[in-house]
Amino acid sequence: FDYKTFFVNVGLNSKFKDQLTEVFGILDQDRSGFIEEDELKLFLQNFSASARALTDAETKAFLAGGDSDGDGKIGVDEFQAQVKS
Repeated sequence: FDYKTFFVNVGLNSKFKDQLTEVFGILDQDRSGFIEEDELKLFLQNFSASARALTDAETKAFLAGGDSDGDGKIGVDEFQAQVKS
């Protein structure tokens, strides 16, 4: 799973900041204000209920790509930057 390719293929990279904030809210299942590893693992299922879960390696790579401050989770600003990168 290559999250950068996925963002391009589904058109997320061309969305405005406020639209990405809405997407972030959907991905932040527990409403903590962050997307944590367990939420990232099920990332694809937010787009298609029959999608597979990400592997541990894919999840860790996805998290590392967005977690710019190293706190182990992705905040809304980090998510927006990751999608646009």
